[in-house]
Amino acid sequence: MHEQPPNSDLDIKQFDPSLYNEDLAPLKPQARTWGAFEIFNVWSNDIQSLFGYTLAASLFLTYGLNGWAVMAAIILAGVIVMYLVNLTGKPSVKYGIPFPVMVRASMGVRGANLPAMLRAIVGIFWYGVQTYFASTAVALLITAFIGAGSGTTFLGLSGVAWVSFVIVWLFQIAIFWQGIERIKHFLNLAGPLVYVVMVVLMGIVWYQAGDELLPAIGTIFSGSGEQNVGAVGAFLAIVGTMVAYFAAVVINFGDFTRFVKTERQMKLGNLLGLPLNVAFFSFIALIITAGTLVLFGEALTNPADIVERVDSLPLTIIAALTFFAATVGINLVANFIPPAYDLANLFPSKISFKVGGLITAVIAFFVGAFWISFISQIGIPGFVNALGAIVAPFYGIIVVDYYLIKRQQLDIQALFSSKPGSTYYYTNGWNSRALIAFGGAALFSLSTVLVPALSSLGGYGWLIGAGLGGAFYFGLMRQFKAAPTFTQQKAS
Repeated sequence: MHEQPPNSDLDIKQFDPSLYNEDLAPLKPQARTWGAFEIFNVWSNDIQSLFGYTLAASLFLTYGLNGWAVMAAIILAGVIVMYLVNLTGKPSVKYGIPFPVMVRASMGVRGANLPAMLRAIVGIFWYGVQTYFASTAVALLITAFIGAGSGTTFLGLSGVAWVSFVIVWLFQIAIFWQGIERIKHFLNLAGPLVYVVMVVLMGIVWYQAGDELLPAIGTIFSGSGEQNVGAVGAFLAIVGTMVAYFAAVVINFGDFTRFVKTERQMKLGNLLGLPLNVAFFSFIALIITAGTLVLFGEALTNPADIVERVDSLPLTIIAALTFFAATVGINLVANFIPPAYDLANLFPSKISFKVGGLITAVIAFFVGAFWISFISQIGIPGFVNALGAIVAPFYGIIVVDYYLIKRQQLDIQALFSSKPGSTYYYTNGWNSRALIAFGGAALFSLSTVLVPALSSLGGYGWLIGAGLGGAFYFGLMRQFKAAPTFTQQKAS
């Protein structure tokens, strides 16, 4: 029997204005323009940032683990994340809804504001920080042409640094303001460009290192790192670290998959963009890191430091533009689009997707401007990391709710309804059982950040927190004799 498209019979006139605007509305299949290539580039931009490269390179040096085992751990993390995002992405492909609307099914039409607001705070903070890091690439470019300037600083930033920061801040707003299609085009350009430049940099380093490169790789692969946590512990820590790195996008992956034409294209994009992409990019990081050990006598993990040591103006120009594009790319993917939707979800009648993005940019400007002089000095990053850990249980709650409780069937009309007794109204718009499940799991995931005795779990605390959130929610909802579900209503 032919199944009707899930959004074919919606009555938008019945949507509650306090829950609806055009940006949050279900996107019809004919309006979607993303395919596997676009999803691949979401991950390319997420991985290929300055921080992403530094993380991959440092993992080979830190844990005292054989390099081949490090590669295996990184690839395993990519496979795990691929399966995680396939689960969170699928409902948004089916119904065309972003994360803040999707989470209404489990948390309630009003309760969804809690995960949306927490996710927005994390995104806004890191958006400001990444804007600063992207500006360092622009400063590298400007300095290559006109020098470093007088050395006078304000709030820890030189004149060149301030100009670079404002340029990046305005550039990101300009792209965002032109809509999701312009963002898509930027990501599609930035992802492949970064790969080309990283391969060129690898080739240059490999050529200059010559016959000494392979012995240097052997040194890195000797497992002579500084930490001694045991082979299994080191392996799990690397897997957990890489999974946690992607965690910001894992929960709200529906913000992107709502634009994808089919589930098959989403899964193909995730396969290419995660385990395969992570493996190849980590290989590049390994070769370059080994090459720097030969050329400079130390293993450099920051691409900007490598370019500076190579001392080639053409390479500096190309690399600066590439680092800029890569960091802006991850900023748009992980830290700009999600808060824009999350803020729009708070007051849909007053805040659109674009206005939410503008609010994100304005607040983040001050985060980035005060990063060097103030914020990085007082432990606020630890506070935001704690918020990130708190968000982890929502993943388990969302997945368990959609696949085990709702059986992959949502009443889209009810997601935009605040009428008492409607499917997702629960109690005054909040699902108290979801709140209890979240609170119990969040206590654990938060403790991995704040309690020294549990610090060893910090790397994979996110995974455990997400698992506990789902388990608690499933147990509580199984005890909940609610009104008939949407599936039961349809059957009757």
